[in-house]
Amino acid sequence: MQLKGYRIFDSHLHIIDPRFPLVPNNGYLPEPFTCDDYRRRMGRYDLAGGAVVSGSFQAFDQSYLTAALAELGPGFVGVTQLPATVADGELLALDAAGVRAVRFNLRRGGSEEVGQLDRLARRVFELCGWHVELYVDSRELERLYPTLAALPAVSIDHLGLSGAGFSTLLRLAERGVRVKATGFGRIDFDVRTALTKLYAASPDALMFGTDLPSTRAPRPYADADLSLVVELLGEAAARRVLYDNAAAFYRVRLAQ
Repeated sequence: MQLKGYRIFDSHLHIIDPRFPLVPNNGYLPEPFTCDDYRRRMGRYDLAGGAVVSGSFQAFDQSYLTAALAELGPGFVGVTQLPATVADGELLALDAAGVRAVRFNLRRGGSEEVGQLDRLARRVFELCGWHVELYVDSRELERLYPTLAALPAVSIDHLGLSGAGFSTLLRLAERGVRVKATGFGRIDFDVRTALTKLYAASPDALMFGTDLPSTRAPRPYADADLSLVVELLGEAAARRVLYDNAAAFYRVRLAQ
């Protein structure tokens, strides 16, 4: 399949720049993956932008993220991790630098505690228009459902990871929660079935991403993951999933 024919907004990528601080997570530190590394890996794609997502190993550091956004340029936005005590002035400065969401990493840690989810999610939305992103096993979604369904803007990483809670993820998608079509090598159920059902639940829900460099994934991102989206959903739906849905959700100006 030709990769160049499909405009991509990569809704989930990590930049790991050794110039900036890293925090071991359960003894794990990733190998470097710089902006140049990312550009080289995506050289065969029609890449229009993406979301640089803070990992557990970056904790509350913002220096790497603002540097990465400045280097990657227009079309790229940030997803950061912040303590609930963050000042309004810092939120506004990060918004000006291109940050568009705050992440709660329930899977690995390194972020604010989930008990702060409702308050912080509403605060960043009201002040900056940001959404919240959750790295969470979908088996936990049932207990979080009342909170998530009531929030103004939410996305879930990596198709929810687990088939055991997929029915709850579908219910959330029907309520407007976005779901990242990322990390296909991380999940424990059939990707084809998940993509088909989620698109049927809400054509706006799915947002494609590479998850590069796929830290700690049992199987890293492959070009065939993008091909699967196109072959399964068809051209028109795939263009929504590959670009339109995420560009709109992250408030990036849609390409003509």
